Amino acid sequence: MSQQMNTRGASHDEGAEMKAETFLPDHYRPAEDEPFMNERQVEYFRRKLINWRNELLAGSRDTIEGLQDSSRNIPDVADRASEETDRALELRTRDRQRKLVSKIDAALRRIEEGEYGYCEVTGDPISLKRLDARPIATMSLEAQERHERREKVHRDD
Repeated sequence: MSQQMNTRGASHDEGAEMKAETFLPDHYRPAEDEPFMNERQVEYFRRKLINWRNELLAGSRDTIEGLQDSSRNIPDVADRASEETDRALELRTRDRQRKLVSKIDAALRRIEEGEYGYCEVTGDPISLKRLDARPIATMSLEAQERHERREKVHRDD
């Protein structure tokens, strides 16, 4: 496979871009007094999302290994029922986490497209506190509350 040199002198394969890594101090936290979604903030949230995703995927691997290991025959009916209940709960948890991984992937795509941190309804910036608490947020707090009120009204019908 041939490698080409890009304009920065770094090699890349088949058109993949090498981005210069943004320096981020260990204790960096996004602050309201800096430009919104500057390089450091974007890098902070990108790393936070990637770390979260890696933790979820590692947990999924552990679950799969655990389920494969626990496929033994348990003679006691009550013990078997308890084991089956635990497995079902674990699988439901992993399914929720699988959905969460897809939301994390969507947030990472928004970062790449330069849309991360902005409300998909109003286009306004989402507060840094909200993004820090829920980095997959796609709506500002106000838009989310309006959305939930509308959902509740329609659910009550």
